[in-house]
Amino acid sequence: MNVRKSLLPAEVVILLHGLARTNRSMHKIEAALQNAGYKTYNCSYPSRTQPIQLLSETFIGQAVTYCEKAYNPGRIHFVTHSMGAILVRYYLSLHRLENLGSVVMLAPPNAGSELVDRLVGYELFQLFNGPAGNQLGTAEFSLPNSLPAVEYKVGVIAGNKSLNVLASALIGTENDGKVSTKNTKLDGMTDYIVLPYTHTFMMQRKEVIDQTINFLKNGEFIRSNR
Repeated sequence: MNVRKSLLPAEVVILLHGLARTNRSMHKIEAALQNAGYKTYNCSYPSRTQPIQLLSETFIGQAVTYCEKAYNPGRIHFVTHSMGAILVRYYLSLHRLENLGSVVMLAPPNAGSELVDRLVGYELFQLFNGPAGNQLGTAEFSLPNSLPAVEYKVGVIAGNKSLNVLASALIGTENDGKVSTKNTKLDGMTDYIVLPYTHTFMMQRKEVIDQTINFLKNGEFIRSNR
């Protein structure tokens, strides 16, 4: 693909959706980022067909290459939903981006999901979630728990509301219907906030979008009396 490089350095955000979703799920937050002055690359990847390592290397690598050519970025940021955070953590553990900005993770399974622990032995679960989804358990040797602590700016937004009573019961502690609140936390993270939203649609909530943009601009979340 031939691209025309911008003359002035740009602030670029690469967006990564979660497991069993498409980049359409990130359209609303992408539009808000564009309105806030950011250039965007809304990455689409086949989340259920390949392991996390291959997805990360292939599709984040392509996204970074495109943005470097198209936008002459001053900084490249990442905004992720769910498993997208693990792809970014894996990629940045292997690749140093000199112009890396901030990373905002929405409902990330940074320490894995108890739901995967409970259901990974069932064939239907394995077929639906594919090799990447089956890597998201909470065991010490799982992929999320094998990645190093972060050494870049990371803001984590967790949810604590669930519409799935059965899933929440399987998780057994405060959760968003897919990931426990405690397992969204990450060693080395810069800021952390819990908001009253569910896992599946968190990225479409105005408060989450506003908090994301504030972190990208100011390196922290907005604190208010709820």
